[in-house]
Amino acid sequence: MSKQIRSAFPIVFGLAVVLVGSGAVQAADNWLGTWKLNVAKSKYSPGPAPKSNTSKYEASEGGMKGVTDGVDAEGKPTHNEFTVKYDGKDYPYKGNPNVDTIAVKRIDDDTYEATLKSKGKVTLTSRTLISKDGKTRTQTQTGTDAKGGAVNNTPVFDRQ
Repeated sequence: MSKQIRSAFPIVFGLAVVLVGSGAVQAADNWLGTWKLNVAKSKYSPGPAPKSNTSKYEASEGGMKGVTDGVDAEGKPTHNEFTVKYDGKDYPYKGNPNVDTIAVKRIDDDTYEATLKSKGKVTLTSRTLISKDGKTRTQTQTGTDAKGGAVNNTPVFDRQ
């Protein structure tokens, strides 16, 4: 091995470790990234469905930060955000008058569960699953709406 190749080896090896390591982190949080609601594939009960919704999830220490912007069924803009750890504890949820906390548990690399509450009372539980090809995020949401009616939604999102 030449002296130049030997001296470059630690740098190249270190870079390879960083790249492989960052790929492993990304693979472990397959739901991170930007997702757009596919209204045609989604089901909302009770309806109507929102007109649009785009969610952006990024890694944060021990969890994720989520920001969602959209337009509700009446045409009003919506904005929600939260930062959670995957420890099942309640964290503040901002932007929704019917939800004030969210708790998230990681099930596996492609699945997590969230519990949303208002004033300590569970209003919605959600199970999120990422498709094997990583292009689709499907949620199963059950709970009650602000009027106490049953909610049974299946929003489907496409990776952007």
